[in-house]
Amino acid sequence: MTVVRSIALTALAKAKPDALNFGSTGVGSGSHLAGELFKIMSGTLMTHISYKGMGPAITDLLGGQTQFIFATILPITPHVRSGRLRALGVSSEKRSSILPDLPTIAEAGLPGYNTISWTGMFVPTGVPHAISEKLNAEVVKIIHQADTRERLASDGAEPAGTSAREFDAFIRSEIAK
Repeated sequence: MTVVRSIALTALAKAKPDALNFGSTGVGSGSHLAGELFKIMSGTLMTHISYKGMGPAITDLLGGQTQFIFATILPITPHVRSGRLRALGVSSEKRSSILPDLPTIAEAGLPGYNTISWTGMFVPTGVPHAISEKLNAEVVKIIHQADTRERLASDGAEPAGTSAREFDAFIRSEIAK
């Protein structure tokens, strides 16, 4: 999830270049890159503030030291539900099952914006193809089990479980982005 409303935020950022600060979990982190992608796509100038994790970033957002953050859904949802923070959009291309009424950033005014947090399994170069394919098949089987999907969904994750070839294509597209 991303705490941002692209139309209003873009207008404010354009009216006050470099006046807004956004927090992230560190330089080069997913939350940092989500903010940089937002800046590029919206044509705005904002200052990145790097934190040592999501906890300190959320604390400073709650305290007013930053104006917004790009955060994963799990640590931010309690603050949204309590009314202490307002979620304005999700960064994925589809809405979250955890907060289904929350629009995507693309829906909220920045067409084409799409960035997600993801986790993958890797093996060292040189592992025989048959072994990596077997590992992939077992992981995909586990991901598609009902109890696994329910557990991951309760944390806001939306498990995909793809083939090694599809995952490789996804990684290449992320690197290009």
